[in-house]
Amino acid sequence: MRAFVQHAAAAAVVMFALATLTAHRAEASVRIDIDLSSQHMTVAIDGRHTYSWPISSGKRGHTTPTGSYRPTRLVKHYHSRKYDAPMPYSIFFRGGYAIHETDETYRLGRRASHGCIRLSPRNAARLFYLVREHGKSATRIVVRR
Repeated sequence: MRAFVQHAAAAAVVMFALATLTAHRAEASVRIDIDLSSQHMTVAIDGRHTYSWPISSGKRGHTTPTGSYRPTRLVKHYHSRKYDAPMPYSIFFRGGYAIHETDETYRLGRRASHGCIRLSPRNAARLFYLVREHGKSATRIVVRR
């Protein structure tokens, strides 16, 4: 009987530790702040500034929507039918608007897109996997002028 109680107590400690780790992961958050005026993005994980990258957003006549969003879907290999253009590592946040990779890295830091937020290939992949790891519900995208 004594061995059974010891095993039960050990099992309870393990269960508590697993529940605590799971709860911590569920509370983890990713915040993506996009400043359209400076054409810059910062990324914070659990409130800690982690990344800072140049972007390209909507050029004249193709505005990028402002506001606060949660990602709606993640698509690693997406191709826009509307613009017949590849959009790798897409993080959609409002209808057809997404954060995605561009191969036109020379345009980063200035407005150049049809409204999406463009990142370098390496940074787009890094952000995509970060959001996928933490989850759409734990990610907030804030776009401001």
